[in-house]
Amino acid sequence: MKVSIFVSSAYAMRGDVRSTLNLATALADRHDVEVISLRRQKDKPFFPVGPKVAMRSVVDLRPGVRHLLPRGQVRTEVALWRVLRNLKTDVLITTRPGLSVQAARHAPRETLKLAREWARPAILGPVQRFYPRLDAVVTATDSAQEEWRGLLGEGSPVHVVPDALPGGPWPRSRMDNRIVAAGGRWEPIKAYDRLIRAFATVADKRPDWRLRLYGGGPEERRLRALVRELDLHNHVYFMGVTPDLAGEFAKASIVANTSTTADLGMSVLEAMGCGVPVVAFDGARGPNEFVATGYNGVLVPEGDSGLELFAAALLALIDDERRRRSLAAGALETAIRHEAAEVGEQWEKLLGELR
Repeated sequence: MKVSIFVSSAYAMRGDVRSTLNLATALADRHDVEVISLRRQKDKPFFPVGPKVAMRSVVDLRPGVRHLLPRGQVRTEVALWRVLRNLKTDVLITTRPGLSVQAARHAPRETLKLAREWARPAILGPVQRFYPRLDAVVTATDSAQEEWRGLLGEGSPVHVVPDALPGGPWPRSRMDNRIVAAGGRWEPIKAYDRLIRAFATVADKRPDWRLRLYGGGPEERRLRALVRELDLHNHVYFMGVTPDLAGEFAKASIVANTSTTADLGMSVLEAMGCGVPVVAFDGARGPNEFVATGYNGVLVPEGDSGLELFAAALLALIDDERRRRSLAAGALETAIRHEAAEVGEQWEKLLGELR
C-alpha cells in the first residue's frame, strides 16, 4: 500500500511535525510511504525521519532554487493543485485544515483521504463545506474527537489514533540529577514566563536545583529579560534548540509544562518515554489528556493562585525522591501506548477498515 502524508513543512520545529515523521517512519516498515512538504526551507528536516521514507516538496524556498513562477501565494496554490490532481497513491493523510480542504477538492476520487487533526480550525466555513468529501477525520485525543464530531455532525466519521513517539529504545532518566526541564517553541501560548516565575520560588527554597529550557522562538528576548529581572541567571538556563529533546529530558528528574490552553502534548509524551514525571496545568488540552496525578505526574489546578500551586507541586516532587520514582514508572507505562510501532498498527487497522 502506498501512503502519502502531506504536511505544511516537514522542516519545521513543531510537535505535529515530530509526530507525523514518527508515524511515517513506523508505517514505512511495511508500506511505501512518502512525506510531501508544501514548503521546503532547509536541506534536512529538523527532526529525524526513517531512511525508508521518501521526501519531496511542492515549493522549494531554499536560497538559489529557481522557479518557473514568481514567488507568492499564487505559485504555491498552483503547484499544490498540480501535485494533488496528479497524485498516485492509495492513501492520502493531510495534517492541516488548509491542506485537507484542498485534498477534498482536488485529490483523485479513488484515493482514500484522511485529515489528521489536533485542534479546532481557525476558519470553519471551508472545513464544514468540504470535509464531508473526506473519508475520515483522525484526531489524537478523545476530547479532540468530541470537538470535531460537534463541528462536522454525523455525516463525517471521526476516529482517534494517538500521536506516535519514536521507536525505542528510549533514553532513560536516572532520576538523580537536580534538574527541571521544559521544551518546545518559545511563544506566548506556551507561557514559559509562568514557569520562570514559579521556578523563582523553587530556586529560593532549593537553590541547588536548576531549570533548563530547550527550544527557541519569538519570546526568547522577553524570557531572558525576565530571568535577569528575577536574578535567576544562576538557576535558569537557555539551552537552545535540539532535535533530540528526549535525550535532554533524560538528564532531568522533572519535566514542566505551563501551557494553559491548546498544546499537542508531544513534549509531555517524550518526557514520559524517558521515565520522567510531568508537572502541568490541568487547563491545557494535551497535557491533561496524558498526565494523571499520582500515576505519572501532577496536574495543577488553574486559578488566581496557579503559580504558587505550580511551584508547590515542583517542590513537593523535589523533596520526595521516592514519589518521583513511582511517578516515573507510571510515565513509562503511559509512553508505551504511544510507541511508534503500536500507533502504526492502529493506523493500519483503521485504513484497512476504511478501505
